[in-house]
Amino acid sequence: MSQFVVGVTGGIGSGKTTVTDLFAEKGIVVVDADLIAREVVAPGSVGLKSIQAHFGDSVILPSGELDRANLRQRVFSHPPDKQWLDNLLHPLIREQMLLQSSSASSPYSILSIPLLVENNLMSMVNRVLVVDVEESVQLQRATNRDNHAVGGQQNTESTIKAIMQNQCTRQQRLAVADDVVNNSKDKSELIQQVNRLHQQYLSLASIR
Repeated sequence: MSQFVVGVTGGIGSGKTTVTDLFAEKGIVVVDADLIAREVVAPGSVGLKSIQAHFGDSVILPSGELDRANLRQRVFSHPPDKQWLDNLLHPLIREQMLLQSSSASSPYSILSIPLLVENNLMSMVNRVLVVDVEESVQLQRATNRDNHAVGGQQNTESTIKAIMQNQCTRQQRLAVADDVVNNSKDKSELIQQVNRLHQQYLSLASIR
């Protein structure tokens, strides 16, 4: 059971998944808050039923799944709705994150939490790793990624900008970082950075 937990965070489009995938390739258990966030609003879940009751059928796709892009646009343009949604989902997500990280079998585990700083979740982890890129790169990557999405999940550039404005600044994220990965370089450089951090975390985990 893993007792050493590394929290990985970064703004939208920073490449958190690319980084955590590299750790996963080394056999490290990665608990992804975004995946858990999808699980707690899956068809038939209490979370989705509550959202549908509050926002109506317009946030539900024909497939019965949550229309995340539509919901994002609504909550980021109406703060009370965002607060309501946060109050519903955050406890559900946090409970699952703690459960999955505490049962991880690797020497240490990764908690991938996009809003780790915003939601003041640093106490959940032993170390904070920030995936850092220029904000212009965030916008470009997130827009390009979502333009290739299917099933009504696309987000416009204005929506991406609204999401970034609701996240903490790059400087605020870096201020709480124990470690930083620069993800503006090529893949080989990124791999070298992760390799160094992996050895560091193995050492830290072994002395706990």
